Amino acid sequence: MTDAMHIQLRNARIVEENKIRDGVLNIRNGVIESVEDDCGGGETIVDCGGDLLIAGLVDLHTDNLEHHFLPRPGVIWPCAMTSAMAHDGQILTSGITTVLDAMAIGDFETSGARSAILDAAIRALSHAQTANLLKADHYFHFRCEVSDPALMEMLEPHLDHPNLRLLSIMDHTPGQKQFRDLARYRDYRGRKRGMLWGDEEFTSYIAERMEIQRTYAPKWSERISEAGAARRLPIASHDDTTVEDVERSFASGSSVCEFPTTIEAARHARRLGMQNVMGAPNIVLGGSHSGNVSASALAEDGLLDALTSDYIPASLLRAAFALAESGFALPNAVAMVTTKPAALLGFEDRGRIAPGMRADLALVRTIEKVPIVRCVWVAGERRL
Repeated sequence: MTDAMHIQLRNARIVEENKIRDGVLNIRNGVIESVEDDCGGGETIVDCGGDLLIAGLVDLHTDNLEHHFLPRPGVIWPCAMTSAMAHDGQILTSGITTVLDAMAIGDFETSGARSAILDAAIRALSHAQTANLLKADHYFHFRCEVSDPALMEMLEPHLDHPNLRLLSIMDHTPGQKQFRDLARYRDYRGRKRGMLWGDEEFTSYIAERMEIQRTYAPKWSERISEAGAARRLPIASHDDTTVEDVERSFASGSSVCEFPTTIEAARHARRLGMQNVMGAPNIVLGGSHSGNVSASALAEDGLLDALTSDYIPASLLRAAFALAESGFALPNAVAMVTTKPAALLGFEDRGRIAPGMRADLALVRTIEKVPIVRCVWVAGERRL
């Protein structure tokens, strides 16, 4: 695409902030120039066939990269660049044009697989970006496990990476938050380990994890809060369950309540001015796979601000359309995966269709109520 290239997308149903209109969208120099009912031709004309044209999706948390590095238990894929490129392709075909690759820093178990891939994943994505190989726009979300004694040792070398846009504070210590029900946790971890816990073994394990939490979680949380404030990075909590959880998160500088597990936590987060973010798979599956609060229930109560793909990139678009099917206006539902996450992350140049915004766009056709991504433009350049 030359600097002077004028691209015109015609015959589109354009999803703007508050309405859907039949019209023409003009792109010049990678930026949306105008949205009109009709106008003259451009240098390149694309017939959208009457499909929906939406802003490119903005995903603030996906674990999908990890799936390509760790495709099976005990397996670390040996080629980091292959994993990064496969992940990028999947992101783009899901209509996501801006993505925060969620890097788990620290393990709450002792396997160490997540820690083992951290440096390689960051290097691979950085090299691919420098070489202009990536189709989507990639940034980083560092998910900080404060129950890992080695957290800061792993985190500090990467804190000043230019692509870092979000920090989150996680604590997977059993007995609280996501794992406050110890019986459920015992069954969950036992199945993942492929064996049953013995009573003595389980009791000893819980005592050990709680001692580690008491020693490290408070000071690591404080260090992360300081690091975020110094770099003007938003901080998210993770799996807040009680009002007290939310209070501690807010006191630690969190402005985002990510994956609240109860409606009480989401309500209190809203009262404090925090933004509630839920996983799109929760919407698509009709509820939480782990028994937590339904994202749809939060949406119906006016407590849902934004969605993230979590572990399935294709779920992000599907969830927005599922909300529209349940009675939400489509522009409002689409805003939860475009405008709102962009604003949360401080992106002022993307996330909505309007003159002057970056031409990050996805052309979508619904087939049997399922949204299918047909074309994707990133900064005005067609990538799919």
